Amino acid sequence: MTLRTTLDFLLHDWLSTTALTERERFADHSRDTFDAVLDTCERIAREKYAPFNRTVDTEEPHFDGEKVILPQATYEARKAYAESGLLSAAQDYDIGGMQLPYTVEAAANSFFAVASISIGSNLLTSGNANLLMAHGTARQKEVFALNEFNGRWSGTMCLSEPQAGSSLSDVATRAVPDGADFESDPLGPRYRLTGNKMWISSGDHELTENIVHLVLAKIPGPDGKLVPGTRGISLFIVPKKMVDAQGQLTGVRNDVALAGLNHKLGWRGTTNTLLNFGEGKFPVDGKPGAVGYLVGQPGKGLACMFHMMNEARIGIGMAATMLGLAGYYASLDYAKNRPQGRPVQGPKDAAGASAVVKDAAQPQVRIIEHADVKRMLLAQKSYGEGALALNLFCAKLVDEQHTGEAAAADEARLLLEVLTPIAKSWPSEFCLEANSLAIQIHGGYGYTRDFPVEQYWRDNRLNMIHEGTHGIQAMDLLGRKVLMEGGRGLTLLAGRINATIERAIQVPALAAHANALGAALQQVGAATKAAWATGQPADALANAVPYMQAFGHTVLAWVWLDLALATLAHDAALAQPASVGRMGSMRYFFHYELPKIGAWLQVVSTRDATCASFPEDAF
Repeated sequence: MTLRTTLDFLLHDWLSTTALTERERFADHSRDTFDAVLDTCERIAREKYAPFNRTVDTEEPHFDGEKVILPQATYEARKAYAESGLLSAAQDYDIGGMQLPYTVEAAANSFFAVASISIGSNLLTSGNANLLMAHGTARQKEVFALNEFNGRWSGTMCLSEPQAGSSLSDVATRAVPDGADFESDPLGPRYRLTGNKMWISSGDHELTENIVHLVLAKIPGPDGKLVPGTRGISLFIVPKKMVDAQGQLTGVRNDVALAGLNHKLGWRGTTNTLLNFGEGKFPVDGKPGAVGYLVGQPGKGLACMFHMMNEARIGIGMAATMLGLAGYYASLDYAKNRPQGRPVQGPKDAAGASAVVKDAAQPQVRIIEHADVKRMLLAQKSYGEGALALNLFCAKLVDEQHTGEAAAADEARLLLEVLTPIAKSWPSEFCLEANSLAIQIHGGYGYTRDFPVEQYWRDNRLNMIHEGTHGIQAMDLLGRKVLMEGGRGLTLLAGRINATIERAIQVPALAAHANALGAALQQVGAATKAAWATGQPADALANAVPYMQAFGHTVLAWVWLDLALATLAHDAALAQPASVGRMGSMRYFFHYELPKIGAWLQVVSTRDATCASFPEDAF
């Protein structure tokens, strides 16, 4: 079953995406236009991305003293992507967009991610521009966002610092008003920034005319000191090259200097940088500091940045998913063609024990005929296709939030809040495990660079770290999302899950699975209450990651049960191999994966302090 077959089922038979065309915003579209977009992206990914995935892995970015050098294939791929219009696919017609549903845009982007995640990392540019469309001034939208959407410029997000990775409270980059008339600049209140930012993806390159950095920094108070914590953080547009109020390059370089390239385990085709702001290498108007333009209100920068961060987190979940599926497709092909071993034979002896016999005179069988290889393939399939369904469901929630009736839009907003940590972290963990299984299926060959699966694993290992580490996502889920608005988001999600259970319990083939999901949902609810029984965050959050693993597995079991219902509605006789595959994946997940939640929730429910109380010197 191809990726396109899976996408078609998820978009049209499960999510009924074509029904969105009944809404005014999408009225010009149809199944035909959606298919045309997918066709175009599938072709570009096949021609411009997939053939060069190994090239960008081995020919890493390097700095020649003046500029960052990338393989020519990266330029060609980026040009084809920009010309496809995907950067502005979901934007309004009047700014050059297609007004596509975000669900279709996410599905279309999956082709690039599965072909080459290193080349296909255009995520930050779209997220950067979307943030500015939500929080920027009219001129900031026109000058910066629109030039990102049309592919002329690219964008980044600059949060972390060498001394403050995930701890944004410790951001030390300073922003001071640029003169007495700093508020009169047409591009926004003008500041001078000094500081260092670390782990900046696509932080320097020559792929576009300009790079638009969105930078978190603190404005000093009247006493010259930075406000402690996150409440003092503001957000600034800091272009690599200075521009005028009409968006034309002035020929002046902003004081943003590349301090170094990070040499990564994976995603080697994308530059990752340490940037120095305001070090004096490129002084503007002879004054110190990189020029930046305030976005939104002073001290409200983190709230603005979360608009981009949440979008990026769903994008990271999709990246992890597609890497997992890339490994699955590769190992499936290998398993179908690699002969090794012979089937186990032999009757039971008089005592009733089986005598394992292999007839060496018989020809070898392909490894896909071995039960354990099928187990590993089923695990990959259930992880990858389940995660893809979850991410597209979240994308559909985005469309519902933006175009649905008020009550439905608010419900979509809250569901998305609860599901975002899962959509980012569950694929990052379990599609990475899928990549590990892909290596295992290849055996020793999988550990070599002669086959692509080792690169998929290396590329995927990043996804548990960036855009909020696994532990941070877990604390966000248990510490904020399931509690917010009096637990209404968790109640809404439970309602959706129970609705699926009620439908599935009426289907004999699914009734046992429906009951298992109901029991799992009860366990998650009880564990949530038990975790917070003392009211002490330290007690509850000590086991936040096991909680998130159990929560995620329950959500994925729900997704698979809902997919099973859609499969039977589409093909009741299970006459199509794809239908048989989905039903088998659902059974695998319920039989092999869902039972794991008991062990995870045990430590959550008892507020086990083994890890939290372990003395440092005992290590």
